[in-house]
Amino acid sequence: MFIEVCHTSGIWLQDYLSSSNLSLMKKIIVSGLWLFFLLLSACNQRANTYFEKKLTYPDILTSDQKVKLAAYVIPTQQQYEWQQLELTAFIHFGINTFTGREWGDGSESPTLFNPTDFDADQWISSLQEAGFKMIILTAKHHDGFCLWPTRTTTHSVASSPWHNGQGDVVRAVKEACDRHEMKFGIYLSPWDRNAESYGDSPRYNAFFTEQLTELLTNYGDVHEVWLDGANGEESDGKVQEYDWARFYHVIDSLQPNAVKAIMGDDVRWVGNENGVGRETEWSVTPLQPGISEATAIENKRLNISPTADDLGSQDIIEQSQTIYWYPSQVNVSIRPGWFYHPEEDHQVKTLARLVDIYFQSVGMNSVLLLNVPPDTRGRLHEADVEQLRQFGTYIGNTFDNEKLIDGDIPWKARSGASREYNIIPDESINTVMLQEDIRKGQRVEKFIVEGFIDNKWVKLTEGTTIGYKRLLRFDNTSSSRLRVTINETRDIANIHKVGAYFASALEAETEDLHGNETNLNSNQIK
Repeated sequence: MFIEVCHTSGIWLQDYLSSSNLSLMKKIIVSGLWLFFLLLSACNQRANTYFEKKLTYPDILTSDQKVKLAAYVIPTQQQYEWQQLELTAFIHFGINTFTGREWGDGSESPTLFNPTDFDADQWISSLQEAGFKMIILTAKHHDGFCLWPTRTTTHSVASSPWHNGQGDVVRAVKEACDRHEMKFGIYLSPWDRNAESYGDSPRYNAFFTEQLTELLTNYGDVHEVWLDGANGEESDGKVQEYDWARFYHVIDSLQPNAVKAIMGDDVRWVGNENGVGRETEWSVTPLQPGISEATAIENKRLNISPTADDLGSQDIIEQSQTIYWYPSQVNVSIRPGWFYHPEEDHQVKTLARLVDIYFQSVGMNSVLLLNVPPDTRGRLHEADVEQLRQFGTYIGNTFDNEKLIDGDIPWKARSGASREYNIIPDESINTVMLQEDIRKGQRVEKFIVEGFIDNKWVKLTEGTTIGYKRLLRFDNTSSSRLRVTINETRDIANIHKVGAYFASALEAETEDLHGNETNLNSNQIK
């Protein structure tokens, strides 16, 4: 890989210099040499070849050089392993489960928390059967009720009748995850409506740091720490300034292998809570985590935010000063609400809707975070479990039946390059999968997929970005061959795998994918 990147970059530099105007030679040589040594430096990095996670441009670089170097930004090992999970589950469980509310105000009595048939193994086995690889537990929501016996407050399970105050939901769930070999993550709400110190920034930040330290010290490996930007109580004069740098230092010190999500710099929010990703989803982006005034100013200068449609085009890259490997996570609930409400037992998302969400999250270069809330028993409701079972069966039946004979052979594609694949005889297809080897960057900007039908090539589908995984659906076809053409790329694209599948038809979903969804956490991301 050392030879590959340096040789490729050297050739490009030579071509660039030879094609430049002589009057600009001095400037070009300076910038070109800087670029060469920058790439050489990347080649000499320990344990990787390219620019891991972050690259800051010097002012001397041209727009073309910036775009070129963006192709060499890669994920950390933690980010890569996280992307491979594809399916992760959110577990919203707490005092709200017993009050019927979504956002508690912190005045709830801990005595209300008393699940009658708590079974963490049922959670994990149900999710695992559906293909999920990690759960993220809401250890504390905005109401401040803690699911573990913390030393920081009495507003916790230790003050509840559950197990006579001796219970620990966090421990029970972590141990169930270990038994089932499921990865474990935590969500700890920064906004705490019960904490007396909230709004006294130094005191509360120390309080929150202690809670975070307990969770990251006492329960073994934690694979993801999910922190949103929820912030409230301004009407009561409580203006809390979170010490993000301090929180991240705690995470990095105690759980160095965990990814920091949403308000962290490892994983970003896709920008909505409807289960819908972007058609063009770049993992390389100048969007910066909003943890300082400087990053907020830079995001404003570029006119980008988590909700922006364009987070990584050439135009955005050309204007940027720093770029990141910052992949997206799509979060959505299997029900209208994030916590369990019995009146929603008949509003669990249909199989068709869950499959659409899969294609528009995992199939659009993101990781899906699907919320499945336990009920007052402390179990996943039967309606949710049944939909999870159907979902897992459908996804397995579809993608465990590969129709291409030779799709797992990697290839390097320049702009305009094509490769043909043989389809198993007499097999119909209606779904295609493409993957880049993101350990060598994300590079594809446009592609087309064709089938050989009636002795001619016919377009089946097309797209823009690929990234870790891109899934596209089209009408049933009985083509004998498949052709993939990489129309545009930022550099030689490393195509990791191409797959073709047949997805059985599902009853049409009538719900508007972009509407009629309860955005109950819409102000969690600031």
